[in-house]
Amino acid sequence: MIYLLIVSIVWAFSFGLIKDNLTGLDSNYVSFLRIFISFIVFVPFLKIKSIKIKFLIQLLITGMVQFGVMYISYIYSFKFLPSYQVALFTIFTPIYITIINDLLRRRFSPKVFSIAILTCLATGIIVYKDFQTSNLILGFVLVQISNIAFAFGQIYYKKIMSEHTEYKDKNLFAIIYFGALIITATASAISVNYNNLSLQFSQILSILYLGVIASGVCFFLWNYGARKTDTGTLAIFNNLKIPIAIIVSLIVFKESANLINLIIGLLIILFALFYNHRMLEGKNNQPIKNQL
Repeated sequence: MIYLLIVSIVWAFSFGLIKDNLTGLDSNYVSFLRIFISFIVFVPFLKIKSIKIKFLIQLLITGMVQFGVMYISYIYSFKFLPSYQVALFTIFTPIYITIINDLLRRRFSPKVFSIAILTCLATGIIVYKDFQTSNLILGFVLVQISNIAFAFGQIYYKKIMSEHTEYKDKNLFAIIYFGALIITATASAISVNYNNLSLQFSQILSILYLGVIASGVCFFLWNYGARKTDTGTLAIFNNLKIPIAIIVSLIVFKESANLINLIIGLLIILFALFYNHRMLEGKNNQPIKNQL
């Protein structure tokens, strides 16, 4: 859980630091650059000797979906929605986390699903504003594609790595970024006019920060943390980063927010985290029946 918390805090600072620096650049180009830098960061750790083709393909699929499809659909949604609506529509990720996990494991966990619903409700209270109707459906669909892609990647990575314990995460993550690179490079090649591109120094610094820290290190830590925690906690932390980002914006960047909604929503999320923890304790303390 500590890895998820660290990443949530880093991402919270990232929103305020970079939101104005990359205005005017093609979103696919930015996605491509940050994934390319992330790939370069993890190439020195790459060790794929004797890796099976099936596992290699699974890692590529993880990257293509979780970071490639997620980035493209998420950033494209800003063409149709204001930023606060994008934030609002991302709150459904915990539900997708639990559904995908249950589908892959062929079971249904009603308590974990209820925790995901509670987390979505709490985050909705925090970020809700009146809807704009123009292009609402298209924007909503794009954000849900992004949510499902990010949720799938976390759970699928958790599953395939549990089946290959002989490998270390850091030795494989360059493959995941290469999978994402295939998607973002293709989208960038289609939409970007490279003849008219020019980057300011502040934009270069922002992209380097995104590629090395916010994407590179943080995506690695997020997936590594996902492997080390239960599904309920993972679902909660997928939305906990939103109130953390708002708190950082209030304290550090002096932005405004609805404090009452923030407090109510944050308390509900903390309650969900506490309830999930107690539920896990209950499972661990169940007596083992003697087999006769």
